[in-house]
Amino acid sequence: MPGSPHSLATESGQPEEGAPSHFGVSHLAMIMDGNGRWATRQGLPRLAGHRAGLEAVRRLVRACIERNIGYLTLYSFSTENWTRPAEEVGELMRLLRFFVRSDLATLNRQNVRIRVIGEREGLAPDILRILDEAQTTTAANTGLILVIAFNYGARAELTRAVRYLAAEVAAGRMPASAISEAAISASLDTRDIPDPDLLIRTSGEQRISNFLLWQSAYTELVFTPVLWPDFDATALDAALREFGQRQRRFGGI
Repeated sequence: MPGSPHSLATESGQPEEGAPSHFGVSHLAMIMDGNGRWATRQGLPRLAGHRAGLEAVRRLVRACIERNIGYLTLYSFSTENWTRPAEEVGELMRLLRFFVRSDLATLNRQNVRIRVIGEREGLAPDILRILDEAQTTTAANTGLILVIAFNYGARAELTRAVRYLAAEVAAGRMPASAISEAAISASLDTRDIPDPDLLIRTSGEQRISNFLLWQSAYTELVFTPVLWPDFDATALDAALREFGQRQRRFGGI
């Protein structure tokens, strides 16, 4: 595996003096697309693209710390990804295990707090243990909050929220009239996470693929042709500058 987990950021986990601007982005969401196409262009198997993509994750985490971005949400594995070939799914699970084993101590030392969102039911016990370990180990940290969307689908998340609220009404714990936008938001996986300011998708695809549908109602979208394994601080800064040039009216004038 190329690169070192110790290259994520400074040992203090704090942005260095004179760090680049985040252009007002407090929460960055990322759809990491293009691993397979990157590998094909390199004459490599698709699995090599996923391994290269892990190094891009490390670069992005470091860049977010340097730019003092508060939240980074990564669409790491969707509920639809289970339909991929078994070998590829197995490799993605191995990469998750590898990432936690190799990078967790460094992320913890750098004051990064890990959060995991998504459906837990049906996941292998060892995967659940890994996800829980990552969250527990970093729970007291106060720096970048790294949100891992794993086995995540926005429609499934909304369905869980609706079922929870319906059960509350049926049990008499709340009236139906109390179901509001705020109540729905409070029932989502992201209940204590602010909505993303900017969502970037790599590889040139222009859709959000069932990712943070509710939360992205007023999120700015940037689609870049850069394939995920090639995404770096320069590509991030280009997207941040584009965000900085937009006027966010939130439905107003």
